[in-house]
Amino acid sequence: MTKNQTKLNLFATVLTYPAPAGNYRGESEENRTVLQKIVKQGQKYAVISPESIRNAIRESLILLNQPNNRTRLHNEDQLAVEFKEYPNPAKYADDFLFGYMVAQTNDVKKMREQSLPPKRDSIFRCNMAVALSPYKYDAVFHQSPLNAGKSPWKNASTSALLHREVTHTAFQYPFALSQGDCLEKPDWVRALLQAIAQLNGVAGGHARAYYEFAPCSVVARLTPKLVAGYKTYGFEEDGSFPELNRLCQRNSSDCDLPGDEFWIGGEMVRQMNEAEISRLTNAGVHLFKNPEQLFDQLANEFLGG
Repeated sequence: MTKNQTKLNLFATVLTYPAPAGNYRGESEENRTVLQKIVKQGQKYAVISPESIRNAIRESLILLNQPNNRTRLHNEDQLAVEFKEYPNPAKYADDFLFGYMVAQTNDVKKMREQSLPPKRDSIFRCNMAVALSPYKYDAVFHQSPLNAGKSPWKNASTSALLHREVTHTAFQYPFALSQGDCLEKPDWVRALLQAIAQLNGVAGGHARAYYEFAPCSVVARLTPKLVAGYKTYGFEEDGSFPELNRLCQRNSSDCDLPGDEFWIGGEMVRQMNEAEISRLTNAGVHLFKNPEQLFDQLANEFLGG
């Protein structure tokens, strides 16, 4: 890309497959483990924090052999991470992608002596994941057994009955990237998109459940515009995305959203009828049955093949 070319921005909404979801000791009221929820249109919906999503992506990037500075420590008395050295966005993918802030005066001074910025914004912008289906007050009960007999250790003097809120739902979450930020380290951003395409382990430190966060469907827009321009939480409970009706040919007189800026993939494409596929194809929309293939091609377009 030449300096005079307009930088693009990537906006995307990811929809997961539906599955049972619940907390296990992540949040609790006595023996009741609660889902974190928000109210939308008069009903409660389970939510997952962007911090949980970011942490899972960090862990995925380590598995993808990207250079990482921060590592989670699992044997401490509280939630803990360890840095190999002061944050360095030129050396470590996680520092570059997710940003950081060093606040202690002495550390700030030492970083400046090394020409390292003491704080950096995240170039990966992500919002909360929200359930597609409302919470229906479902709950399950199970029992944590007493550790008794000749056992050399025990956590409690009695067994415990656990009450866990659960919901069967898919989640959707939006994220955004700016090409101007990403072209400095295209290989790391490409790995970030690969991690999103096969994301797993989005949960708290005590979670034991298996809930994949890989995309079932994706709606993405690659555009010079500074905002997405469509409803970023646009998936309906049946997996449809009504605002696709706004996509049209760029040169049409009443064009609302130019179709050639949109990339759509996954189950929603696999289930489209022929008429809708023909309409979107004629509008220039990039259609993929497989979300991973979408992210691979999108990375080539966004970062250069």
